[in-house]
Amino acid sequence: MPSTAIRRTDYDPESHKLSVWFVPSGDRYEYEGVEPEIYDAFRCAPSKGRFFNAFIRDRYSYRLVERGKPGFGG
Repeated sequence: MPSTAIRRTDYDPESHKLSVWFVPSGDRYEYEGVEPEIYDAFRCAPSKGRFFNAFIRDRYSYRLVERGKPGFGG
């Protein structure tokens, strides 16, 4: 199901790093130490934004990896 908050995700199971691209900015953040089970549940969640806020945001270390391009989310 499409999300109004999250445009795309990518997960590296070896490093346990989750990349999240946000709408509308297109900014990409990387979250460290995300367990595979959390990512699987995130992928299957009917509301990506709600799941992210409840189970990922403020629970994992993160950093801004890339700023979105102007007009990215438009």
